[in-house]
Amino acid sequence: MEFKQMLKGKVALVAGATRGAGRGIACMLGEAGATVYCTGRSVRGQPSDKNRPETIEETAEMVTARGGVGRFFQVDHTDQAQVKNLFARVKQEQDGCLDILVNDLTGDSKMEFKPFLEHSLEKGLKLLENGSLSHLITSYFGIPLMVASGGGLLIEMTDGVSNELRDFNFYYDLEKATNIRLAQSLAQQLRPYKIAVVSLTPGFLRSEEMLDHFGVTEERWRDAIQQDKYFAYSETPFYVGKAVVALACDQKVMQKSGQALISGKLAREYGFTDVDGTQPMWCY
Repeated sequence: MEFKQMLKGKVALVAGATRGAGRGIACMLGEAGATVYCTGRSVRGQPSDKNRPETIEETAEMVTARGGVGRFFQVDHTDQAQVKNLFARVKQEQDGCLDILVNDLTGDSKMEFKPFLEHSLEKGLKLLENGSLSHLITSYFGIPLMVASGGGLLIEMTDGVSNELRDFNFYYDLEKATNIRLAQSLAQQLRPYKIAVVSLTPGFLRSEEMLDHFGVTEERWRDAIQQDKYFAYSETPFYVGKAVVALACDQKVMQKSGQALISGKLAREYGFTDVDGTQPMWCY
């Protein structure tokens, strides 16, 4: 299924659009014709503490190149004043309209692969602040614009779809489980306003960081299967981006409100594929 220009005239904001799933989502929303606000901390000449080369300017440019309207704003989503100013700007520029809000903020740069008793408390709490409290702050200031627009779609990006235990890190597990619960609770709160809220997870994401981890490029990503056999089932960030677009185009999306969804299953339901024509499916 193709979604080109199906969201023309719609306004979206992807919080955490610098790289990975956030960048893939922003790009696919752009390909569908939306105006996309790309936010994050990394801008040219001023990277975040991840010290990665990707920036929100690049993401906005990719959105525009694909047929949308890309806009970027440097925002620390743990800072209430910055987030409030962000949505005041969106309100001003878009006549109070916001149709799609994606919370893809994560705190994994603060994660240590250590047991709870050995993990830094400071880094653990910062992980929760960056990856979950930031979602709450963003939703608090963003949802009123969606209410004023008469409805919309709010997506909580996470890892997993149920109560599975991510036992390699206590704080990471708590962060991702919290985001699933956020979606469930907000879905109930926002149903009267016709705002659908879901949590969404990609499968084994072939992000920029993951490609670097395996020492491969996107063009030769299959070389990494020798290091990890499960990488054969990986997917590009554009795959989950298409999942977001499919949900945004679904006139019956309120029926899914409160659910925890995965890109592979949505691909089969809506009939879209990854950029290489495949439909990777990761089973949680």
